[in-house]
Amino acid sequence: MIRVELPFHLRNLAHVEREVTVEVEGPVTVRSVLDALEVRYPVLAGTIRDHGTQKRRPFLRFYACEEDLSNEPPDTLLSEDVVSGKEPFSIIAAIAGG
Repeated sequence: MIRVELPFHLRNLAHVEREVTVEVEGPVTVRSVLDALEVRYPVLAGTIRDHGTQKRRPFLRFYACEEDLSNEPPDTLLSEDVVSGKEPFSIIAAIAGG
């Protein structure tokens, strides 16, 4: 099971706690985690990625093991710590300011 941390507005939309778990078949990539998340919580479809292009929404960032994966290709493999559930895959709302 992959642990996924969600920002406040997505938690409210999906009516879940800060962290949810999803099961991913095959290689665990950014894309496969987001696909599994959208299958388990259909209300989130289109909120994290654009429906048509599948690109990340501008004010969301992806992190795993303290590494920013926001601009990495969607098929980037996630670390073993995320795969094993030791570390979460985090979706964070961007914060403006200095």
